[in-house]
Amino acid sequence: MGFLRFLRRYNYSFKGKTRNRPYSIQQVQRRGFSKAEVFKSNDEVLPVLIIGAGPVGLVLSILLTKLGINCTVLEKNETFSKHPQAHFINNRSMEIFRKIDGLVEEIQRSQPPVDLWRKFIYCTSLSGSILGSVDHMQPQDLERVVSPVSVAHFSQYKLTMLLLKRLENIGFQICAPESSEGNKQHWEKKIMTGHECVSVDASNDFVTVTASSMNNGKRVEQNIKCSILIGADGAGSTVRNLVGIDMKGEKDLQKLVSVHFFSKGLGQFLLKENPGMLFFIFNTEVIGVLVAHDLRQGEFVLQIPFYPPQQTIEDFSPKACEKLISKLVGLEFRDVDVIDIKPWIMHAEVAERFICCGNRILLAGDAAHRFPPAGGFGMNTGIQDAHNLAWKIASVVRGIAPFSLLNTYDMERRPIAVFNTRLSLENFKAAMSVPATLGLSPTIANTVHQLVINGIGSILPSGLQKVALDGIFAIGRAQLSESFLNESNPLGSSRLAKLRHIFKEGKSLQLQFPAEDLGFRYLQGAIIPESNHDESPQLIPTGRRRDYIPSANPGSRLPHLFVKVMHPLSEETVSTLDLVSGDKVEFILIIAPVKESYHLAREAFKVAEERQVSLKVCVFWSSDSVEGLDKGSKAALSPWKNYADVVESQSTTSNWWDMCNMTNRGAILVRPDEHIAWHTISGLDRDPRAEMQKVFSAILGVHE
Repeated sequence: MGFLRFLRRYNYSFKGKTRNRPYSIQQVQRRGFSKAEVFKSNDEVLPVLIIGAGPVGLVLSILLTKLGINCTVLEKNETFSKHPQAHFINNRSMEIFRKIDGLVEEIQRSQPPVDLWRKFIYCTSLSGSILGSVDHMQPQDLERVVSPVSVAHFSQYKLTMLLLKRLENIGFQICAPESSEGNKQHWEKKIMTGHECVSVDASNDFVTVTASSMNNGKRVEQNIKCSILIGADGAGSTVRNLVGIDMKGEKDLQKLVSVHFFSKGLGQFLLKENPGMLFFIFNTEVIGVLVAHDLRQGEFVLQIPFYPPQQTIEDFSPKACEKLISKLVGLEFRDVDVIDIKPWIMHAEVAERFICCGNRILLAGDAAHRFPPAGGFGMNTGIQDAHNLAWKIASVVRGIAPFSLLNTYDMERRPIAVFNTRLSLENFKAAMSVPATLGLSPTIANTVHQLVINGIGSILPSGLQKVALDGIFAIGRAQLSESFLNESNPLGSSRLAKLRHIFKEGKSLQLQFPAEDLGFRYLQGAIIPESNHDESPQLIPTGRRRDYIPSANPGSRLPHLFVKVMHPLSEETVSTLDLVSGDKVEFILIIAPVKESYHLAREAFKVAEERQVSLKVCVFWSSDSVEGLDKGSKAALSPWKNYADVVESQSTTSNWWDMCNMTNRGAILVRPDEHIAWHTISGLDRDPRAEMQKVFSAILGVHE
């Protein structure tokens, strides 16, 4: 395939210096596109330019293309990283992936069986004493009760390859710098690798991006005009830096070295002895976390604490890493193949704002928020950013809504990012409770390190500083010896008992957060709150697993229930989430077959038609009252035909309206991103036409 040929052709990364040119911020019009401005593929100004070809940028490009919006992606590297990085895909992200043809099925086929990764294991070495283990899967996680799809364990670089394949299937090409020179039409449906954004300039009508690339040994710069620019270019975002948006939060929580390696021998050993996803290893010689990306393939990432400047990345040569791996395993496997070694720093920060310059420049993913990896919120939050953005951008580009609609992206997604930052921090603290219980407090370790750098150790030569630091840490690790950490030793026995309590009470690092993954809610934005003073209590992040409770409140994700969509000659069982199209910007109005609700639906159709918004009505019939289904909706909704009769699946005991805390005289309006925009619990006591005009005006930001 094309992208595979490209990946084989290029095997190095371009690393140039970004030039921070003066950035001009001008007042930009806040209207949407008029009908004459709706972009076609041969227009000089691109509708959307995305910087960054990571999972967030690629998912956004797929979602936009499915909605009929042309976009181009710039990626500064010439090859795609194979360092595994993120690997946990939560429920909500998997639901979004169901909108991308065949993606979920391929992830499920390719990922390891769940029994090989459901546990976190704590040990003194992979062949030594087990301190404890935590199973993160519960029966309901696999029964598709609260979601039509389960979570997944799938490495980020493998996900990137699948996304690239989907993009190729819908007409995208991956292009190196030399393929773009002199080609006036090269920007349509392209992923331009080796192109680095070096300046950004916003005018009243568009954004100009200067892209730098190397072409036959020469540096070439090209100006690209776009109406909307998306910075999805990672934690060190060039776009964010160029437009001057600061990050707020906690920096430098921890420094680590990430070692990517393969060993089928180690994989087979763990498959037989103790399969799991994460192995927290505490022994007298070294401490580390081993991430088993795929035990069957023997693919791992080892995370080791890193203390510069006493330690340098040169200290972690492939040979040195092989020795560390042997110490952590407790056995020597001759097939250990170290692929990549890189340092990284853990932060917990959120951008001060996600949008600027008249709503023409937006940040998504790690460019907008950087979390500790605890709980896997980074990539998942970014994918949900993209899902929130896609329908709003499409609405603006198509002239359905003004540019002000994009303000709601910041209003909705930034509070979620702030919450997820706090949640990942709480989960990180829970992770640190285990070494702290063993007498290895990371806080104390960092304090010791700072004393060596800035305190009494600062008068020592750098070589002696390193010796001093290693000696102090070795004394601390001595507490992990089997002669100390056992039931016969009073202090060791006490620590082991505390560990067991932490694991039993769910106070260690957690993998799943159903209440937060599926239950996050937008309190303001492109929604109609129940009142002007919506004071419904919000979850407080605790770092503990909590179950998801379905809700039909405005801003919430539409609850999942399996239902049957009735066709003239057949029926189809789907999730309620499948009622929302992924191929067009379409709202869904859910009603029961009640006279007043049919009247509301007819008025909603009229208002949607006036605003040139696609609307589909879904009429929910209970399984025991479908007598009038054959002709009831057809007669009641004529002449409109964009409706579906839906029957609750008989395989479930749930009642739709009870689940939603509503009566069957209520109604629910669902946005194209499957979040509820408006509802009425038990019918309207006001003019339905006026109500629908008010609702669509407020959601789309259209002021009469």
